[in-house]
Amino acid sequence: MLTGLWQIADLEREGPIDIDRAAAAMDAYAAAGFTTFDMADHYGSAEEVAGACASRARDGDLQLLTKWTPAPGAHTPATVRAAVRRSLDRLRTDAIDLLQFHAWRYADPSWLDCLFALQELKDEGRIRHLGLTNFDAVHLDMVLNSGIEVVSNQVSFSLLDGRAAGAMTDVCLRHGVQLLAYGTLAGGLLTERWLDAPDPGPDGVETWSQMKYRRFVEAAGGWDRLQTLLGAMRVVAAKHGVSMANVAARAILDRPAVAGVIIGARLGRSEHIADNLRLSSLKLDAEDREKLAAARGALDPVPGDCGDEYRRPPYLTAAGDLSDHLDELPPPYPVRTGTGGRARAGSGTVWEDLAGYSRAVRTGDHIAVSGTTATHGDRLVGGDDPASQTHFVIDKIEGAIESLGGRLEDVVRTRIFVPELADWEPVARAHGHRFGGIRPANTLVQAGLIGSGYRVEIEAEARVGRRT
Repeated sequence: MLTGLWQIADLEREGPIDIDRAAAAMDAYAAAGFTTFDMADHYGSAEEVAGACASRARDGDLQLLTKWTPAPGAHTPATVRAAVRRSLDRLRTDAIDLLQFHAWRYADPSWLDCLFALQELKDEGRIRHLGLTNFDAVHLDMVLNSGIEVVSNQVSFSLLDGRAAGAMTDVCLRHGVQLLAYGTLAGGLLTERWLDAPDPGPDGVETWSQMKYRRFVEAAGGWDRLQTLLGAMRVVAAKHGVSMANVAARAILDRPAVAGVIIGARLGRSEHIADNLRLSSLKLDAEDREKLAAARGALDPVPGDCGDEYRRPPYLTAAGDLSDHLDELPPPYPVRTGTGGRARAGSGTVWEDLAGYSRAVRTGDHIAVSGTTATHGDRLVGGDDPASQTHFVIDKIEGAIESLGGRLEDVVRTRIFVPELADWEPVARAHGHRFGGIRPANTLVQAGLIGSGYRVEIEAEARVGRRT
């Protein structure tokens, strides 16, 4: 069990907190054996609090996990290094135990620049372990196939939100990556406090966490279905003489690929150390799992894949949108105006200058995207995996179309070229994963590709504004 420090930011809505007093509250967790703490660069003064606590502990007594969630847009190795240096200074350490990276959108490839720079800092010893947070299964797989040494992905995973149990678990088991589960108690909604309680409504919840996870409740089918789940949890908890929070945490901790669950603490306000200690002795049997599974079966699946709540509607955030996280989303690629009023987007590959073409061109409502491979700068993204290469190619196509004012949903035609006919199925399945709800006209042919290592090339056409 990891102790989460997200609530520090929520507490600071009332004003600055006393760093030393909060660090002393952390001491109580460490003394009880809860020595691993999870935080982020944007969780208020959480890193400073953790640094103050660690400065009094013996070397190695605490494990401090933090995150970097950079603003969208271009980043250089220097800006990445500065961000890591800031966290190192706040944590009062020479190396971060686990640095977890969050990307706001995949259509802007600058997220890869950040990760490759973080890998260099790991190689230098400034980061002991590199992780991700809120990555979906496709892009976790892409990162690993690209040679970035990731050991974990932190995602929402609870009896309410089971998205991580599908493709995400499969990817993790295939690569030996571990899941760190947050939201396991759904901001406290999966506890006795809310059993048989009326729906508080959007104005009846008190914390950012409760605001966020009440949206998850709505996505899962509403308050009445939550009560069905809580009722099943109560039966299991009574059988074992533990709390419903223990049941919620153990149910997720027992899932394949899960290395830890993160339970939030409101330091100095609301602590559950004694209750949390009971988790280690709780063992759920087959009857318990069947009862919980039956209650979960009455819920609607939370839409999308892991992390989608931060990338597309419905935004399951405290605010219900990204207004509390972002000021703007800049276009993924630079756009220039050419002859005849044509708008041109360039992705910066060496081929574009060498052969004199654009990644995409818009004339009127028509966008044409050039044949696109899994090239980013001087790197081949996705390694030798045809599916990962295909997903990155589609990310680039999406980024080019977005830069010119369109959306991936505007695509009406794709053409796919594969040099090895044996790759047709993983490439086609990746295309289906991304375009299954759009259904453009499509052709897939075997053809030789220029360049080394490429398993797929795709071109596309879009019509902006002609959606039905």
